[in-house]
Amino acid sequence: MFRHISLIVLALSIATAAQCSVNPGKQSVISESTSAELLYLHRKLIETESITGNERDVGQWLAAYLREKNFTVETQEVSENRYNILAHGSKRSTTILVSSHIDTVPPYWPYYHNKTTDVIGGRGSVDAKGSAAAQIIAVQSLREHLRDDLSLLFVVGEETGGDGMRAFSSWSERPQPNYEVVIFGEPTEGKLVCGHKGILSFALHVKGKAAHSGYPWLGVSANDVLTEALGALLELRANGLPWSEKYGNTTMNFGKIEGGVAANVVAETASANIAVRLAAGTPNIVRGLIISALSDVKTRLEKLGGDLEIEWAGEGYPPVNIDCDIKSFETLTVNYGTDVPLLAGDHKRYLYGPGSILVAHSDHEALKKKELEQAVLDYRRLILEASRMDHQYQQEL
Repeated sequence: MFRHISLIVLALSIATAAQCSVNPGKQSVISESTSAELLYLHRKLIETESITGNERDVGQWLAAYLREKNFTVETQEVSENRYNILAHGSKRSTTILVSSHIDTVPPYWPYYHNKTTDVIGGRGSVDAKGSAAAQIIAVQSLREHLRDDLSLLFVVGEETGGDGMRAFSSWSERPQPNYEVVIFGEPTEGKLVCGHKGILSFALHVKGKAAHSGYPWLGVSANDVLTEALGALLELRANGLPWSEKYGNTTMNFGKIEGGVAANVVAETASANIAVRLAAGTPNIVRGLIISALSDVKTRLEKLGGDLEIEWAGEGYPPVNIDCDIKSFETLTVNYGTDVPLLAGDHKRYLYGPGSILVAHSDHEALKKKELEQAVLDYRRLILEASRMDHQYQQEL
């Protein structure tokens, strides 16, 4: 249950909202000292390489930085030398949690700031160290006004399945009770996200029989079988996957394909890694469609002494609806996955961040300085308005 929102908080909410704009083109208004601290924090996070699995150094630096800012910092080991970071003030169990991730995809791209255009780039500049830096600055400025009822959580492993957030959700020492409002940071073009697609990932493993390429009838080509299997999935992708008005079409991406050892050898093994972004339905429904689409290929291969195995990568999850009831924000839906469905508990959840997903994971990942500055103001406004709205809801109950 939220405490009574004081007059000073409401006044600050109004003042903050007045400084913000739902028009992305409007210049942000934050103080020079706040901007300098924001840019310093953002730069240091980017300069510290943190490709998934190698988050130790950025975690150590960030933990030290937060301690210098008078946060109480706790670390949770997810795997060797990989730690989630929980930071809070005088209250360990808070009703508001602000969270993002500190890992990035490979390869590392160095930091740069073009001061002529005010474009800032480098790996993680958008996804999601831009969100992390803006969140920290925003939370720091609100701690006194919200009586320290704010926590920060930065997790590892978001880019490869969310092992950091899964670990936090099952952490025996996790603060209780559960949070009432959680604000997640990802690149959303400065808009509030109303939901994102679900995901189901899997791999195909084909076992054939090796032979000399001059006598292919003596073998069973795993590459040929895999090609046939992918053809069946292409047909399913074109005509059989669920769709919705809100999220559009379910998509299927053949992300990695490999097989064989040489051009003059009939391939004994082949594999493919595939990701499905669910616009409707459930992982179980789509699993059934995939199994059915591949059944004929599997049966024919087994008669030849081979095997087709489907290896599912976790349970997956269906489309994720996210709160977007703050009227002063523009809204959108996105096609990428997040840690939002992986945090256990019954809470309002919001997703917002600076920069565009369209440049994330690329060699030109970048955003403008004013987007970072606006994100500080928007996170402040989002925290205040979300907490006020939840308080009103609790009062109505």
